Amino acid sequence: MAQGHAGARRLLTRGDSMDLHFRPIAELAPDIRARRLSPVELTRHMLARIERLDPALHSFTTVTADRALAEAQRAEEEVGRGFWRGPLHGIPIAVKDLCYTAGIPTTAGMTILSEFRPDHDATVVTRLGAAGAVLLGKLHMTEGATLEHHPALPQPVNPWQARLWTGVSSSGSGVATAAGLCFGSLGSDTGGSIRFPSAANALTGVKPTWGRVSRHGICDLAPSYDTIGPMARSAADAAILLRTIAGFDAEDATTLTAPVPDYVHDLGDQPGARGLRVGIDPAFIRLGTSAEAVACIEAAAAAFAALGAAVQEIVWPDPRPLFAHLIDLQLAELAVVHEPWFPAQADRYGPWIRDGIERGRAASPLALARGTIERDKFRGRLARLFEHVDVVLSPVFVTGTPTWEEVRAMIADDFETFMRFTAPLNAAGSPTVTLPCGFTSDGRPVGFQLIGPHLSEARLLRAAHAYQQATDWHTRRPPVG
Repeated sequence: MAQGHAGARRLLTRGDSMDLHFRPIAELAPDIRARRLSPVELTRHMLARIERLDPALHSFTTVTADRALAEAQRAEEEVGRGFWRGPLHGIPIAVKDLCYTAGIPTTAGMTILSEFRPDHDATVVTRLGAAGAVLLGKLHMTEGATLEHHPALPQPVNPWQARLWTGVSSSGSGVATAAGLCFGSLGSDTGGSIRFPSAANALTGVKPTWGRVSRHGICDLAPSYDTIGPMARSAADAAILLRTIAGFDAEDATTLTAPVPDYVHDLGDQPGARGLRVGIDPAFIRLGTSAEAVACIEAAAAAFAALGAAVQEIVWPDPRPLFAHLIDLQLAELAVVHEPWFPAQADRYGPWIRDGIERGRAASPLALARGTIERDKFRGRLARLFEHVDVVLSPVFVTGTPTWEEVRAMIADDFETFMRFTAPLNAAGSPTVTLPCGFTSDGRPVGFQLIGPHLSEARLLRAAHAYQQATDWHTRRPPVG
């Protein structure tokens, strides 16, 4: 044990130790298993980095230092006895603050829940713990996982440029992972909230098939749209996290019973991207999309072609009939979620979520029925598309990462354009992997997503990994200390 501690201290004090916090999970795990790296020293390094940098970034709502050090000590003792739980054993991670954590505040970005301390962990937190992961803390998010932060709470800061949007609602997850304050995180996605912060912070994020990951112990936004998924700095690390949290849960009747593939092992399967049928709709992606963003997306398509994929043109299902009802469908579910507090405590809500709940409560039953019908139609059209292609390549947003001012203007003026590439996939329950593919001339990250049929996460991650083996966008780091 002493030799392992000494080796860890050497790793932490060498000249290259400045980049320890950016090392991939897949590289850290063998060092921990071989006792060349101490989980305790690694956790102390990360806690010190959070203490130094996060006062300016506001990515954490709660830092669980005592719990993290206790878990790291346990991991170190287990590894010392030859008991290795897997690649997350002793790895410091963090979770979005809508995941229940026993005895630890779980606010979901709402002041109304500032005193809430659950008596149990969310299933995803339990599974991370069983894998030996070290919980650094809870990550900041928008109020109730909607589009704005509560006005009384700090707003996370994009580590690439402070003026840029951090994405919603998993904003803290995006910032903390990109800035090297954790080695991976969990986010949630109802209309784009894993994909937006992944793209905005140049990360790799997985929005799984609806039901692939348990939502037991999660503060929902719109339950039939919500998904929990990993955010990481590479497809390989995202695969490690997804393998850990995915699978049936008896506590969540909506989880799927299909077996969970070994996403990590499958990354190395041949042929990678060779022979993969990649669909792209040139007219759809160019509609209102900036020239620089389009160029990055087209370069990504060319990279897949160079890897041996068959890139072919498709026609994306028209989302406009769905969009006519989508926001009301989601807000009606939001109103149901908040029945315990609204309208009795309406004055404790911020204006955006308060207005959304009121709109949801006032939604016409006939309009909701029409929306449900259009949702089913879109889901069917999308499923038929995948009879001809394996994955679809799509933007996440119509520009490089926008500023907060640009986002708010678009939400107010053209909500459909804002959510064009993301929200319909929640309605369909489809899985996606988001990954970085470049930067604009003024330094804004640009991301794209690979979309697949239900339960195709292994294929999507394999394709993303192949792309990242041939490119280096995912290795770029923001200018933080």
